[in-house]
Amino acid sequence: MMLSKTTEYALRAAACMGTHSGRPVSANDLAKQTLVPRRYLTRVLQDLTAGGLVRSRPGPGGGYQLSQANTELSMLDVVNSVDKIERIRECPLHLKTHPVLCPLHQQIDRVYGTAERILAGITIQDLVDSSETVVPLCETSSNAESAHDAAEPNDRAKGVGRNER
Repeated sequence: MMLSKTTEYALRAAACMGTHSGRPVSANDLAKQTLVPRRYLTRVLQDLTAGGLVRSRPGPGGGYQLSQANTELSMLDVVNSVDKIERIRECPLHLKTHPVLCPLHQQIDRVYGTAERILAGITIQDLVDSSETVVPLCETSSNAESAHDAAEPNDRAKGVGRNER
């Protein structure tokens, strides 16, 4: 199962907002941190706002923030707010000889169901609390500093980080 670009961008934005501890983040900052084109991100944020997952606060100090706690918002919530996973309930080919799903469509639907269960079980907090050394889908100055600090002393002199070796 492939996620659309819009879904990927929505997940990036939600994960990034989740790292900001309930503080609003401007669309410009979100675009820079998630590497999503600003105009595209604005449409994604509108979808997330319409879906009730994000609040926007206009004016100075405003921006976008998650409307629920990181522990309450799942990846599935984000996916379904922008590009709902459509389960297969009847033959997509509308064949009269298929009153039930054929084996192919049964298995495809099974994959969709598995994806839903996995996405439902992962919260934004799970992403934020990951034991990984990088912040999910979010470029921050602390990430760049950590990568630089993790470089070997000789590599630092050459400008080479741990991931570049």
